[in-house]
Amino acid sequence: MPIQSPDSRSFPLPAYTLVPQGPSDGHTDMETPEAIIARAHERGRELKLPYAGALLPKEAHALMCALPESKLVDVRSRAELECVGRIPDSVAIEWNRWPNSHRNLDFISEFEASVDKNATVMLLCRSGVRSHHAAVALAANGYSRAYNILQGFEGDKDPNGQRNLLGGWRAAGLPWKQG
Repeated sequence: MPIQSPDSRSFPLPAYTLVPQGPSDGHTDMETPEAIIARAHERGRELKLPYAGALLPKEAHALMCALPESKLVDVRSRAELECVGRIPDSVAIEWNRWPNSHRNLDFISEFEASVDKNATVMLLCRSGVRSHHAAVALAANGYSRAYNILQGFEGDKDPNGQRNLLGGWRAAGLPWKQG
């Protein structure tokens, strides 16, 4: 089922975003970065993504720890980072500008100033929609190792319409701090 993105384009919501991560998510602390990347590539092929692939939050965190040259780039607005929380050691580059939510027309140039084109780049937003579109844009601009983090920081809405319980970085118990 397609979901509507902030820029009025849609993309199919992957089934992976509906599965909370836990002990049975297939991830082990002993898993190699190569195995994680291979799984992300496979997801990318399954979802027909125009960028390198799709990671689950725990996989992205494992890559951050194992590959110090990798970059987790948070594309949420400054307000979200300050009010909702941020991930330590991440790079913040807004996809949409605060406070008007207009597209950041300098996104690519800001990205190029902050992140090497050869780096493994993991993109995160609230739920995986904006980061998907950022990954598409980056792949079109020569970033061949751009990955979207499925479920994002807050995860999907639960049956009560609330986030932070069904998937996402925070629900996975990964490091973050209040802004």
